[in-house]
Amino acid sequence: MTEQWDQDQVGASGGSGSSGGAGSSGASGSPGDWRLFRGDGRTRRVAFPEAPPWRRFTPAPGADAGAADVDGTDTRAHRPYLIGPDESEIVNAALLLRRPLLVTGHPGTGKSSLAHAIAHELSLGRVLTWPVNSRSTLRDALYGYDAIGRLRESNLRKGREEGGGGAPTGPGAPGAFGATGAFGPSGSPDPSGSPDPSGSPDPLGTSGPSGPSGPSGSPGSPGTDIGSYVRLGPLGTALVPGERPRVLLVDELDKGDVDLPNDLLTVFEEGEFEIPELARLPEEESRVAVLTADPQVRAPVVRGRVRCSQFPVVVITSNGEREFPPAFLRRCVRLDLAEPDEQRLRDIVGAHLGDEALVGVDDLLRTFLARRAPGELATDQLLNAVFLRKGGVDLPPGALLDAVLHRLGGAV
Repeated sequence: MTEQWDQDQVGASGGSGSSGGAGSSGASGSPGDWRLFRGDGRTRRVAFPEAPPWRRFTPAPGADAGAADVDGTDTRAHRPYLIGPDESEIVNAALLLRRPLLVTGHPGTGKSSLAHAIAHELSLGRVLTWPVNSRSTLRDALYGYDAIGRLRESNLRKGREEGGGGAPTGPGAPGAFGATGAFGPSGSPDPSGSPDPSGSPDPLGTSGPSGPSGPSGSPGSPGTDIGSYVRLGPLGTALVPGERPRVLLVDELDKGDVDLPNDLLTVFEEGEFEIPELARLPEEESRVAVLTADPQVRAPVVRGRVRCSQFPVVVITSNGEREFPPAFLRRCVRLDLAEPDEQRLRDIVGAHLGDEALVGVDDLLRTFLARRAPGELATDQLLNAVFLRKGGVDLPPGALLDAVLHRLGGAV
């Protein structure tokens, strides 16, 4: 990259980031050239400049970082969030009433970011996120049980005891969470909700010692530790009792099944749910430490029931693709985020990229406002355009500007 990009980056990030040496060695060595890819087929090793503030990521937390996330340390870099006094009062009403906050608005108005802003300002730790799609079910959000993985572990252990080989066993072996069976590579539950092809919810009958999750805490066999095969989902983790509430983001609920909002009513009203696979364990195994949606963190579940002590801060987003039933709306506090006006757009650009970024971008603001129709352009598209301009990209009218400020509606 060029020195122009490096200097602009320091101003755009408000001095919070270091431009480092990434921008000093350009892709071609010619001053003022911002292009990394040239399309000429020649192999070259280029240094990438610093990413925009909203596209920077931190490494996954270490083995002992999960507990810090729960206690209030979020590994996600804080991103500025501007909200008006009227909207802020509605958020506070939802917090005081312990009711879900239903946030509506066009794409790019900051619906999902509001959950992270609340968690950051109130020191409520990492946001638990449930991205809803057409296949999502309430069971996905509450918990998953890898019955096939546990059955495989039991069979492998039995084979080893009978001298049948030394196949690896334990939660990390094939068939446990994140491997095969009822859970895919990402560790998410099978959408069918029935991990056992025979239809039985628990082919093992959830019998046998529960190992470290048992009441005595004595180590047991990995193949029979049922806690290693039960993982709470984002909603289930949010309902784990604690001194402070967790923040749960239910993203784009309107994309889910038509019955999903009604399915949530009982959980939102009662603040609890049952895990049948654990509820039928014998009394001496009534306490089980299960996996959670937090990395490297387990939670104790007693007699198969999870009940919150503090109702979580639930932020539900919707793009307005479908109406919700009245019974669901009655239990929510509604907040509609309007499209930002010109002054709010300037404030947003200044908050993300620094006040220096506002110099020389009036034409981009005018173009953005002229092209914007309800739901047709998002605020982050303007941020992308300003970031490129401050990095030395001309952005004249034409294909490049059209690609950055492309309309969100219609066929692609």
